[in-house]
Amino acid sequence: QVQLVESGGGLMQPGGSLTVTCKASGSIFDICTMGWYRQTPGKQRELVGTITPSGRTDYAESVKGRFTISRDNAKNMVYLQMNNLKPEDTAVYYCSARRPLIVGWNDYWGQGTHVTVSS
Repeated sequence: QVQLVESGGGLMQPGGSLTVTCKASGSIFDICTMGWYRQTPGKQRELVGTITPSGRTDYAESVKGRFTISRDNAKNMVYLQMNNLKPEDTAVYYCSARRPLIVGWNDYWGQGTHVTVSS
């Protein structure tokens, strides 16, 4: 099992920066691919980006060059640094963990943290 707790959301002005964090429990964090997703009311949850156990990252086109995902396996933490925030970045941000199995995988989710970008 993996439990995830996000924190660090808040109200930001356009152009500002914010880092949200995700703390994972359990002893399997370092084999999980971690992800950040976001969701706005009435829309499907969308992928922001992922980071593999070795640190390889991948991002949605809408956030490339502005957002950075990193992880600290020793602390069971994953971070989403958001720069040059735009009003369209307003969403609930969710942390995810994908645990590989012998066949397939299990996905785990946090409860989400709200990020609002508004002047």
